[in-house]
Amino acid sequence: MHQLSGSSWSVTEHLRVLLHDSCSYLAEDAETGNPVKQPCTQWEFDNATFTSTVTSEFQLVCGKRYYRATYQSMYMFGMLVGALFNGFLADKHGRWTMVAISSVIYTIMALGSAWLSSLSWLLVARFLLGTMHPASLQSGFILVMEVTEIKMRTIIGIVQFTTWGIATMLFSGWAYLLRDWRWLQTAVSLPCLLFLPFIWFMGESPRWLAVMGQHGRALKELKRAAKWNKVTLPPDHELLAIMHSVQQQAASGKTTDEVRSVTSRLTQSLNQLMMLFRTPKLRIITLVTCINVFVVSMLFFGLTAGAPTLRVNPFVYLTISGMVELPTTTIFIPFFDYFGRKKVLVFSFLFSAAVLLAQPPIPDDLKWVSVALVMLGKMSSSTAFSLVLLYSLELFPTEIRTQGMGAGMISSRLGAIVAPFIMSTLNVKYPWAVSLVFGVASLFAGVVLWPLWETKGARLPDTITELEGGDTKHTQTEPASGSAVAMSINKDSPRKGTV
Repeated sequence: MHQLSGSSWSVTEHLRVLLHDSCSYLAEDAETGNPVKQPCTQWEFDNATFTSTVTSEFQLVCGKRYYRATYQSMYMFGMLVGALFNGFLADKHGRWTMVAISSVIYTIMALGSAWLSSLSWLLVARFLLGTMHPASLQSGFILVMEVTEIKMRTIIGIVQFTTWGIATMLFSGWAYLLRDWRWLQTAVSLPCLLFLPFIWFMGESPRWLAVMGQHGRALKELKRAAKWNKVTLPPDHELLAIMHSVQQQAASGKTTDEVRSVTSRLTQSLNQLMMLFRTPKLRIITLVTCINVFVVSMLFFGLTAGAPTLRVNPFVYLTISGMVELPTTTIFIPFFDYFGRKKVLVFSFLFSAAVLLAQPPIPDDLKWVSVALVMLGKMSSSTAFSLVLLYSLELFPTEIRTQGMGAGMISSRLGAIVAPFIMSTLNVKYPWAVSLVFGVASLFAGVVLWPLWETKGARLPDTITELEGGDTKHTQTEPASGSAVAMSINKDSPRKGTV
């Protein structure tokens, strides 16, 4: 971030004194000789850290200071809006379709927006980029998890988030080398081009295809997976019978009135969102998930951008911030399987609350202690971020899993939108209060988890009927007869599919 080092100075004979806020100055009145407070109109920025930033280029200081938080939150606001429609679109058109379309659009806009000359258009571009984010991230995550068998679900679900920590460290390196924000955004957007060719090798989720009645395509995807893994599938008629059963269960969960009420895209989207509150267990899952992802997103993004609050080197801070994320996606994985999702998630929130609440009393001359506590909070919140998505995905049934994850994504974006404004508001006079607010929120998130049940080793429910009729106090390691589709195939299980 640039530090203000001056104000506007016109050619004049009169004395001018810059005030401490760098937003105004005292000038000697030509007639009375008394000092008069005048607003600054131009500023010089400290370029020791960055040669050019959005703040310095568009003069986002003093009266325009709120634009800095707006710039960060606009992307998250776009993600919120995108999440509202992604659930409906991914369930209607498929997970792969959404990943493919959003990835192409995102790549083009990320590269193009780096060279916009208008702040207004830049904010619009940030918003549109945000709308594409959940379509690729959320739909892609669900697609991967729906084709992964039980024993690999924890590893695959958590390891996906390893890239976040690695990308954070790489971003810090790029920022150190490229101190101009336009070239930096261009450099970090170019790798998107490398991802696009891999989209065509991906297949659609057989689970989604079965629920939607596209049994021929589902069977084709299963056979392709069986060929890659060198396993033998059950006979076609057995797989088709299971698919028909799953489709019928999904259809039975929707009443005639609900189907007739879908007269437009918006109406159907709202109806599907209300389905998340239709049954007792769904209401509990939805409410707790929304609270958890709101808090964990606020913590994750707030602590990641916490260098100005602690007034430390931003490159070192960001690198350490990325490093502490790696254990959550590597060495912590056995804990998720051994202790279960719920216990580890509760511990993560409570531990994060403890270290963040311990940070405000630390004196300024022990800054390294403050940084250490904040990084422990970041590591714990990163663990919670990785696990809460896996846990929520295992709780929601297939027929509304995307809507459920979409509701969670909306709450997540709200948390990310709020975080910059909390930090911007408190940093000026009460920087210690940032950790206090985050700590209390983390404590609350850990407490509200108690009504939920453990999903370790459980088979993913396919329908709402199956969820409400199942025993949530115990895991289910074997598929119920006629209620699951062999959606993931593994070399260790010939002639057998697992959910």
